[in-house]
Amino acid sequence: MGWFGYNHMPVEGRTILMTGGSEGTGISAARIFARKGANVVIVSRTQAKLDEAIKSIKAEAKSPDTQRFHAIAADVAKPGYAERVIADATDWNDGQPPEIVWCLAGLSTPMLWTEEEAMKAARYNMNVNYWGSAEMSQAIMRAWLLPRQEAKQTSTAQSRPAAKHIIFTGSVLSTFSLAGHGTYAPSKFAVRALADALVQEVRIYPDIPIQVHLVLPNSITTAGYERENATKPQVTQELEGADTPQSADEVAGLSIAGLEKGRYFVTTSFVGNLMRWSAMGNSPRNHWFIDTLMGSILPLIMLYVTWDMNKTISSWTKKHKQS
Repeated sequence: MGWFGYNHMPVEGRTILMTGGSEGTGISAARIFARKGANVVIVSRTQAKLDEAIKSIKAEAKSPDTQRFHAIAADVAKPGYAERVIADATDWNDGQPPEIVWCLAGLSTPMLWTEEEAMKAARYNMNVNYWGSAEMSQAIMRAWLLPRQEAKQTSTAQSRPAAKHIIFTGSVLSTFSLAGHGTYAPSKFAVRALADALVQEVRIYPDIPIQVHLVLPNSITTAGYERENATKPQVTQELEGADTPQSADEVAGLSIAGLEKGRYFVTTSFVGNLMRWSAMGNSPRNHWFIDTLMGSILPLIMLYVTWDMNKTISSWTKKHKQS
């Protein structure tokens, strides 16, 4: 995908809705979209943060006189939030649902599974990371597809509408989990499983083209990363020793570049590519030859990686045995 420089996700004049859009990668991506001429709707829990974020995004607008920006306060962890958000955004957007939806809201609360708060943390991580994305993807698909079933489009290939996009945010830990991430990684594995299912399911509706994407970033230097490190066990930090955090601006820029190339797996680093090659399963390939080749090589490399990580855990356990 992405040969000849074709842009698979043009955004100028289109409306993009983003959960988690008031900070971190969300606001960085929103600014990029504003510079590309998109109308942007951001969703977050706190109205004051949304108001400040909208000012920052508006300042980047390519066409300030015609572009529009909107903020919706909502908690993605609460059941039923997505239908209300899509209804609000549709009313604001002259009766049309957003053409692109990016689920960016998320958090990580790593801790050892035996810790007292681990189960509570795991449930909340699942509510935000998985259920928040799952509800939004269902709400937007119903808004795009169900109203049109009684009058299916009969357009020719030349007048075929531009593809709509659902973008999920996973993690490199959507493919490879670690000790200390039992509270977090399952929610990102679940996001990947949902994306893999929907990339097949949207083929049921050929008259309304929908592309599904899964962004797999590494650690990102945001306020959320600071909160994550506050609970992260020392052994997990040692296992992540090779992970170099990226800035929110860098991740947003690389992610959007991958989306414009039409990629399903959108990685932001070489480590991300290694992880996806090691565990692609039946997920769509970005490039059938390279991904198949690397997918056959990486299991051999992962034998060493797994041995090295187990050695790290054993060494850490001996060192901290008394505590």
